[in-house]
Parts: sequence; structure tokens; C-alpha cells
Amino acid sequence: MRNLAASGALAAALALIATPLAAETAPPMTAQDLVTLPRLGAPAVNAAGTLAIYGVTTTDPESLARSTGYYLLDLTKPAAAPVALAFGIKASSPTFGPDGQIYFLSSQHPDASADARGRVWRVTLGKDGSVGAPQLVAGYPDAAIAGFKLAPNGAKIALWAEVPRNCPTLGCGAATPAHLPGPGTGRLYDGSGGFYRHWDRWATPGTPNRVFVFDLADGKAAGEGVPVDGRDPATGLIADTPTMPFGGGEDIAFAPDGSQAYFVARLADGAEPGSTNLDIYASDLSGAAPRLLTASNAATDTAPAPSPGGRYLAWLAMDRPTYEADRLSVRLLDLATGTVRNLTADTDLSFGGLTWSADGKHLLATAQSVLDTPAFRIDPVSGKVERLDLMAGNEAHIANLAPLPGGRMLFTRDSLGLPAELYLSDAMGQARPLTDVATTKMGQMASIVTRRFSFTGANGDTVWGQITRLADQTGPIPALLYIHGGPQGSFNDSWSNRWNPRVTASQGYAVISIDFHGSTGYGQAFTDAIQRDWGGKPLEDLQKGFEAALKLDSQIDGERACAMGASYGGYMVNWIAGQWADRFDCLVQHDGIFDTRSFYYATEELWFPRWDFGGTYSQARETYEKWNPANHVDSWKTPMLVVTGELDFRVPYTQGLQSFTALQERGIPSQLLVFPDENHWVLGAKNSLQWHQTVFAWLDRWLKPKDGKPE
Repeated sequence: MRNLAASGALAAALALIATPLAAETAPPMTAQDLVTLPRLGAPAVNAAGTLAIYGVTTTDPESLARSTGYYLLDLTKPAAAPVALAFGIKASSPTFGPDGQIYFLSSQHPDASADARGRVWRVTLGKDGSVGAPQLVAGYPDAAIAGFKLAPNGAKIALWAEVPRNCPTLGCGAATPAHLPGPGTGRLYDGSGGFYRHWDRWATPGTPNRVFVFDLADGKAAGEGVPVDGRDPATGLIADTPTMPFGGGEDIAFAPDGSQAYFVARLADGAEPGSTNLDIYASDLSGAAPRLLTASNAATDTAPAPSPGGRYLAWLAMDRPTYEADRLSVRLLDLATGTVRNLTADTDLSFGGLTWSADGKHLLATAQSVLDTPAFRIDPVSGKVERLDLMAGNEAHIANLAPLPGGRMLFTRDSLGLPAELYLSDAMGQARPLTDVATTKMGQMASIVTRRFSFTGANGDTVWGQITRLADQTGPIPALLYIHGGPQGSFNDSWSNRWNPRVTASQGYAVISIDFHGSTGYGQAFTDAIQRDWGGKPLEDLQKGFEAALKLDSQIDGERACAMGASYGGYMVNWIAGQWADRFDCLVQHDGIFDTRSFYYATEELWFPRWDFGGTYSQARETYEKWNPANHVDSWKTPMLVVTGELDFRVPYTQGLQSFTALQERGIPSQLLVFPDENHWVLGAKNSLQWHQTVFAWLDRWLKPKDGKPE
């Protein structure tokens, strides 16, 4: 959907979304509640569509240690109670095999004296949900298996691990890592080797993620395995599969009969840090070099999905090389004729979560649309895209689509007010909830209300935002401006375990988020609009949107306000400090860019700044400096909390140190919170609790009266 100019300065509010009703005396949600709230994982279903397994991660309220338990659910019984599964050892990634057994990954062993490393196991499943003793499927002394995938017919299993490229088997543990030549501890990297560090880890050139396919004989991996990247490094690939740093099982798919393996890879060479050219390859499982299927596209190709009948291969593809936020369209290859079609070329949606219906007649996917992420059905013949109506009211955030026989579908749904729960739809109609992992717990806390609104932003375009606050709170309510990262992202109607509007609003604040130019879910032109304009239209949208929210809700006190954001949101906080310095009482800047020049030369995925700023720093120096917060520090005056992680290689922690130095030398009240064991995100339970406590104390210091007035 293209963004059109609004007819007036402000559109009417479209929706009020309240969480389950709680008693008036219900306590507000705390940071401890957020950190310890049970978390639902993605479901796995058996081929018949009668059983599902899902994981629930819990956090001990005292130690804050996390553990994941798994549950079996009978999908044929509407009121079926989940049955806890006891695998005997710590398990992850459980999935049903065609043999009816459950396969899973574990770094533990029933023999406590065995060394800890990744292995694949299976257990028998009784009718009552009981499981047998773990049986070893695959384990190798020289390799820690990181993941696995079963062929649909159960004849083969794909295993992946970090394996030296010159190793023909899953192992070669004695091989000397190329980047550790010794005799000291120094890491040595060559300029032709690609990434030397990525996301939060130093790279291991010559030892990529590699996939080996084994025959399954009596439930055990047999033989030496076939490397899908080819046995001979001279003719095969040197690349990571699954892709780094976030790839998983979605990067690998078997043909229905197990005769082919399709996988995603990006060449690991000197061009890798500047390339978004992920490609899809096919291996005939002979050990020969794989066949490149997407040679005609120099941009991203990902998420291979063979049709149930084996005739077609669908995947998601971008059109523009080096742009990580380009629209993802659905491509379809006829494996019999070699014909490729772009099924959604005329649909201005960016799809994800691609899969086939169980009968193979349709493709199913999700896509952001304004503030929701609904599911869509795509006709593989005509390309017709139909939005499914799976939920009453707002769709919010639908994910983890699992089509079942008979036109049914299992999926998860979460929102700003509620974390994910599992739902089942019959005939792709209105779904019913199957789980209550966290809903009842949330209902025992004070309710919040979220109000969607639109207004006329930069260029006269319609821009959307949301206001979240306690449902029964009366004013005056201090205001917080939440600024999302990306920058091609959105604070859409979805749950977050990190930047969570509900827990922040529960501290007595009105949380205002604006999907400024550059945000996703409003058509590709709107997303593209931030390129070379980081501090332009987005800042104008934030300014207009913040004032629009204050006009909509007279309970909000705009004279007591703070702005906060992470990643691009952190950049914008630094930019606001120099461009909108008088508007806010305080700022919270997390992992934000302070100096665009030093950022460019220290970050790892170079395609990102090159696209957003129009080239390398030397090629587009004027643009980098035009939007460089470091050039405006003499205008800084607002108190700022700076947060950074030492393992953040995307926006290196030195950017936060530079912000803090600028604040210190100007005598501006400031704090610096550094996590030595966190990356671009704060993931650890104790660290998350500390993050929230620190941020809330900072907000309270500047926005809540002490002795009649804030500090």
C-alpha cells in the first residue's frame, strides 16, 4: 500500500486495544514480571496434523535462570490439555519424524561422564504422551552439531556444524583454524577472507557452517554424509549454511522424496561484508558441486519452500542488490521447465514466513500492513494475494504458520498487550486459542490501552503511531517518545521482550511510538524514503507525531517528556540532542550511532551504511556529515543515559563511549551503562532486569516529582 497524503492534519483514532480486564486493584506490570514471564516457542506438527509440540521458556524468579520445557497437544480435541514431555536430557528443536518418533537436539548425554556437545536424539512417543529413553541418532567426536532437518519421507537427515572447508566429513577436529596460526593467541585475518567479525563474534575464515546429509537407517545417521556444498573446495562453495548470524533450519529444505536438498548461502570472500547476495542452491546429494538456481538475481534470495508434490520451488527474493530492507516478493520456479515467475510483483507487500498449504494448492505467508502482520494466501497460478481474516479485531502480529491437512492452520499471535499464544484456524477462518502460556498471568496485572492514530507527516504523507498507557490512569501522565530501530522497522502491534511499551506504560507513562518515513508496513516507497535522509523526514514525523498524540489524549502531560530509542532509535536520540534540544527533560540512548564517520569504518555489514548514505564514506562524505550527530554536540544540553554492549559489532560500543564523553565534557547530567557480555541487544535475564531498573530510575529522576518537582 502506497502512502497517500492525509486529507487533514490529523486522522481520527481507529482502534482501542485493551488487554484482558483486571480488577481495579490489579498491580501494574513490573520489570520482574516481564523478565520472568513464560515465553512460547514455535510449534512443530506431525504429518497427519493431529499432534503439536511447543516449547515454553520459564525464568526462575529468584535465580533468573532460564529453562525450556516442551508440551504435546492433541489437535483433534478442542479442549485437550497439554501434556508435559520428559526427554530425560535437556532438549531443543523437537520435531516429529515420519516414523512417529520425536527427534531433538541436545548438548547433554544420558551418561553424565560423556562430554557436552551437540548431538541428535530421538524418543518413542506413547499414546498417553509418555516418551521412551533417548536413542542416539547422530553424534561425532570432532563436531558439535548445531542443528538438523529431516527429509519429509524420513529417509535422510541434514546436520550442520562449523566444519573446516577442506574437511570431507563432519569432523576433522584436529584441523588448525586458519585465523589462529600461533604461536601466540593472535587472530590473523586476510583482506580476501570476508568478515573478520560479525554481529557479536570474531569470524573463523575457512571454518564455515556446513550441511552434511546422511541416510537414516533404523533411526540412525548412516555413512560419512554428503556435504551439500560439494566435496571439493576448488569446485564447491565456500559459504555459511545456515547463513550467519541468524540463519537456521529455514535456510535448508528437502525435496519431498529426499532426492535433492535446497539451501541458502552467501559466498564467504572479500566481497561478503558489502554483499546482500544470498543465493539458493540445489544439491543432488552426490557430493558434486551444488547447482546455483538464482544466478540471475544479485540481491537476496532466501527461504526455499518446495511444493508438497515436488514440481515447484518457491522462495522470497529482493530486487535491489546491497539493500537489506528491499521488498521481499514470492518467486516460483517450475523445476520441470526451469521457468521462474515473480508471483507478487504487483503487490506492494514484503512477505515472510513462506510455506505451502498442506494440499499444495496455495502458498501462505505473512506481511506487515500498517500496524498489523496478518497472514495471506497466494495462488501459485494467478499470483492472486488474499488477506486471511484469522482473528477478530486487529490481527496484531501473526507468525510461525504451520499448515495442516484439511485446510487448517496452526500459528502464533501476539500483540502490544499480550505475548504469543498458539491458535488453530479451521478452513483458514477465525481461529481459536489453544494455549494459555501467559494470558491469564497478564490478566492479573493492570490493564493497558493502546490507541492507533494517523496524522499528516513529512511530504504530506500519512504517518501512523500508537499511544499506550494504563487503562484507568488519569492525567497528567508524563510522556515517552519511543523511537524504533532498523531504521527500516516498526513498533507495530506486537510483543517485545526488550523494548516493551506495556511494561513501560505500567510505570505510569504514556508511551508514544511513531512509524516515521523509513518504517515498514506502508509500501516500499515509504520504507525507501529514509535513504540519505536519516535526520530529515524521520525527525519531522517524530515532531509532528508527538504533538498529534498530545492533542489526541488530553491526559498526557507534554511538558514532562523523555525520548528513548535503540540502534537507529539511539542514533535519532543523539540527533535529537543537537536538533530538538529544548523539547525533552531527558534522553535514553541505546547502541546508537554518535559519529557516522567512525561508525562506517568500524561496523561489519558494510552494505547497510553504503545503501542508506549513498556509498562509502569517501564517496558520500557530504551525506554522512550532513546527518552526523557528532557535528552538533555543542547544542547538547539534555540529560542522557547511554547504554551499550561490548559485544556489539554492528554499532561498536565505542560509539556509546563517544556520546558519554561529549556529555561529560559539557557538564550535562549523564550515566553510562555498559554490558560486557551483551551484543546489539540485551538478552540475559539478569542484564534485562538491570537494564529496566536503570532506565526506569532514570525516567523517574527527570519526570516524576520529588518534593514537589522533578530534578
